[in-house]
Amino acid sequence: MAAAVTVTPHGTRQKGTSVKICWIGLGNMGLPMAAHLHTAGHDVVGVDLSADARDAAGAAGVRTADAAVTAAAGADAVVTMLPKGAHVRTALLESGALDAAGDNALVLDCSTISCAEAREIGAAVAATGRRFLDAPVSGGTAGAQNATLTFMVGGATADLGAARPLLEAMGTRIFHAGETGAGQSAKMVNNMMLAMNMQSTCEAAVLAERLGITPQTVIDIAGVSTGDSWALRNYYPVAGPVTSAPSNRDFTGGFSVALMRKDLGLALDAAAVHGVDTAATAEVARRLENLIADGRGSLDFSSLIHLVDGTAAAAIGGTR
Repeated sequence: MAAAVTVTPHGTRQKGTSVKICWIGLGNMGLPMAAHLHTAGHDVVGVDLSADARDAAGAAGVRTADAAVTAAAGADAVVTMLPKGAHVRTALLESGALDAAGDNALVLDCSTISCAEAREIGAAVAATGRRFLDAPVSGGTAGAQNATLTFMVGGATADLGAARPLLEAMGTRIFHAGETGAGQSAKMVNNMMLAMNMQSTCEAAVLAERLGITPQTVIDIAGVSTGDSWALRNYYPVAGPVTSAPSNRDFTGGFSVALMRKDLGLALDAAAVHGVDTAATAEVARRLENLIADGRGSLDFSSLIHLVDGTAAAAIGGTR
């Protein structure tokens, strides 16, 4: 039975408590999150396979190590922010990092993986006497940079209590979704809705433009009407009105097409097991695959608009 959902407001981080944190995964999301923990006074040691990512971490004041096992030595907490469940498993269980961490270390996985993988990894962590929470996030790169992320957490209430000072340094909302794996389930459902909201926003944006309605007018009207969504207000897929949106950076530096397609795959797999008709999710997943086939997998997923406006029509045989 899932626990009742609760939310903790931002700003209640305990003062004067510093812990050693091994941070694994210094990408677009991981690096700013790790940097916030460093700024909050924690001893953060980051790890990433990319030399560029390690250099960027150093420039942000986060010291790095060449190997996870080195970074995790004696750590009070180990945090992973990685693309796939297999990466999390390797980073924690096969690298030696988990065994190197403190005997009562708290392991936080902020990646987006399947709930089954979260439960499997959580059980392996618990078998060593350490604690585990799956804590995927929502808010995108802007939320990571501004420490306004939302955390969806699965695991024991007591372990979440221990993790709150760390989570509050990186986000503004913390939801306890239930037992281990529940955080991933909540994130999966959220991303399903985000993907479909983005597809509808892209279609509306292109149609509005061709009808002579400006992007700002669409946002102003739909933003206070029944067409409102986070995608509309924060990620509008046409350059101009939302300065922080990836559309103003040629769709770079956001939540990639490839990662969103991976997340929708998790949702589709879960839906198949539970007998849920997810036709709309499947269609958006197909469109993301078309973008990947067109060489656009590293772009932000709001580049779905390229299929709507015909820019990437070759990837779908000229149909839209």
